[in-house]
Amino acid sequence: MSKPIVAVVGRPNVGKSTLFNKLIGERRSIVEDTPGVTRDRIYGETEWNGRRMVLIDTGGIEPKTNDIILAQMKTQAQIAIDTADVIVFVCDVQTGLVADDKEIATMLKKSGKPVIPCVNKCDKVGMPPFEFYEFYELGFKQDPIALSSVHGSGTGDLLDAIVAELPSENGEEEEDDSIKVAVIGKPNAGKSSIINRMVGADRCIVSNIAGTTRDAIDTTLTNEFGKYNLIDTAGIRRQSKINDAIERYSVLRAHMAVERADVCLIMIDATEGITEQDEKIAGIAHEAGKASIIIVNKWDLVEKDNHTVKEFTDKIRVALAYMPYAPILFVSAKTGQRLNQVFEHINYVREQSTLRISTGMLNDVLSEATTRTQPPSDKGKRLKIYYMTQISVTPPTFVIFCNNIELFHFSYQRYLENCLRETFGFRGTPIKLIIRQRGDESTKGSKM
Repeated sequence: MSKPIVAVVGRPNVGKSTLFNKLIGERRSIVEDTPGVTRDRIYGETEWNGRRMVLIDTGGIEPKTNDIILAQMKTQAQIAIDTADVIVFVCDVQTGLVADDKEIATMLKKSGKPVIPCVNKCDKVGMPPFEFYEFYELGFKQDPIALSSVHGSGTGDLLDAIVAELPSENGEEEEDDSIKVAVIGKPNAGKSSIINRMVGADRCIVSNIAGTTRDAIDTTLTNEFGKYNLIDTAGIRRQSKINDAIERYSVLRAHMAVERADVCLIMIDATEGITEQDEKIAGIAHEAGKASIIIVNKWDLVEKDNHTVKEFTDKIRVALAYMPYAPILFVSAKTGQRLNQVFEHINYVREQSTLRISTGMLNDVLSEATTRTQPPSDKGKRLKIYYMTQISVTPPTFVIFCNNIELFHFSYQRYLENCLRETFGFRGTPIKLIIRQRGDESTKGSKM
């Protein structure tokens, strides 16, 4: 069965993200002393007394606000509450019980979900401070738990209380067979909008404020095309513009999201065209060996004639010459234009990145390729290629054994890669070639 979900909610800056990180044992959420830093829901897994659970760290709830970001953070928290099996309500002993805590408590009681109130920042060893006891006024069935998310004290009691409220286990957990898709690109390229359109719900905060999504956000989706885990990443800015700690964390999250992904959607803003920053962002996916699709968004805003698509495609192919394998789709998150094709392409490039070719078939292609175009030679010495074998997938990785690694020029490696693509496809995925010299430990490799 699916893992139970635990939502961590509360006002901004009460220590939810620090507690979340402590519970899952890693720095998954951004932790910073700035209210509203965690703007979206962040997911992580933990285990306690043999029970595995999914934790959701939410943006802080401001019950009454006119601020567009804070209002949407409240909506995000409500989504987390609606999907949770158990809710952890975090308060701050240093500020004491405030009116917003009472309003949030009323909202949580209406959910009908089990709620575990906990009072954070009880950092001193021994009895909780006097201010702790006023949180009994919240009136939950569960007594408040005093804890320190920084030091970890009280987290064991909290996890015991969570496990006691989890739904009973009946059956084995389902294996996660979803395709993990990272949506990457510059700020304001439409990453959150396209995910919201694909899902059909406002799962990610969308606004015209560049940099709205600061963390990598997971959204699960099942439709007629399959099961997907869509990861909306923070927009990646130029290094020179990364001038605060939060922004640096966000870039790191985007890199981590690419590492977790099976497929990357590289978002390009059609109204701006392909830029140097787009080239660098696409390079992150290429260097990580990820299957990729280039998504040109906001295509509805571009004035077009019979040559527009070809001209735009040619510019992308020149700028991203290192990844000619990536298909290009022209879409509109606003109108939904060609979004079904995105799912079809995700399935296809994922399948291509997991292709395994038998050694026999590989060497038939190798023999034909070397007959058609002789391997290079230098000063009377000719490169001899003995055989090729595939050692892994995602990306498809091949080892080629030869007599002299220095004679195996990059241009001939590219030629062999093209032969592999002509025969087997590998559309949408890089190919990695590892060159080994027989009887020698020296190797060289390239990702193409």
